Amino acid sequence: MPTFLIYLAIILPAILIGLGIALYVFQERLIFYPDKLSVKAQFKFDNEFEEYFIETKDGEKINALKFKAKTPIKGVVFYNHGNAGSLEYWGTKAIDFTSRGYDVLMYDYRGFGKSSGKIKNEKMLYNDAKMLYKKLLHDYAEKDVVIYGISLGTGVATKLAHENQPKLLILETPYFNFYDVSKHHYPYLPTSILLHYQFRNNKLLPELKIPVYLFHGTVDKTVPYDSSVRLEKLAKHIHLFTIENGSHSDLNTFNYYHHKLDEILN
Repeated sequence: MPTFLIYLAIILPAILIGLGIALYVFQERLIFYPDKLSVKAQFKFDNEFEEYFIETKDGEKINALKFKAKTPIKGVVFYNHGNAGSLEYWGTKAIDFTSRGYDVLMYDYRGFGKSSGKIKNEKMLYNDAKMLYKKLLHDYAEKDVVIYGISLGTGVATKLAHENQPKLLILETPYFNFYDVSKHHYPYLPTSILLHYQFRNNKLLPELKIPVYLFHGTVDKTVPYDSSVRLEKLAKHIHLFTIENGSHSDLNTFNYYHHKLDEILN
C-alpha cells in the first residue's frame, strides 16, 4: 500500500474522532451564537413595548419584552427566536404581529442579550419557556395565545404547544428533528450519539390537537426545505406554506408570507 494511503488511513479517523470529541464537549458553542448586551442597554423600536426581567428557580434572570398591539387586541404571540443574536434584532419582527392586532412576548435565552446564565441542556431551555408561558396566562386566556417558533426556537415552541393548549402553533423554518439538521451539517459524524439536544418535532407535531402552520423557503441552506415537506406529511393538521426562493432569515420580506399570516391570524 502506498505510503500516503497509510497516512490517510491513520489521519482521517483521528480527525473524525477529534471532531466528534469537539462536538460533544463544545456543542453549545457550535449551536448557540448569542449577542451579549449590557443590562443598561436601551432598546429602541417603533412599537410600544415594556421590558421585564424574570427570575428562574436557579437564580438566573431572563430578559423579556412585551410589544403592545393597537386595540382591539385579538390575542398574544409567544415568540421563541433562533439560535443567534438578541432581542435587539428579534424585536424588529414584532411589528409583523402587532400590526395584525396581537401583543407579542419575546424573550432572550440564557446568555443571550441581557439574560444571565448559560444554556446547558434542552430541558433548561424548555423550563425557562414554560415559566414565561405560565406567567403569560395571568394576562391572557390560553385560547388567545399563538405560539411562534423560528429556526432553533421551533423545537422549544413545539414542545410548549404539546404540553399546553394554545390557539395554534406557527413554525418558521422548522427542522424535522435536531439530529436530522445536525446530520445535514455534520454528515460524517455520529450526531445521534454525540448530541445532547433532540428537539423531536417529528414526534410531537402529529400528536397536537391544534392547527400547525409551517413557513419554509426553498433555498434555505441552514435548515433544508425538505424538513418541512416531511413534517407536513405526518398529519392532516400540519399545513406548509412554501416561499419560493426564500432563504433562512428573509421570509418576512416576501408578500406571500404576509398574505398567509393574514389568513392565519385573522
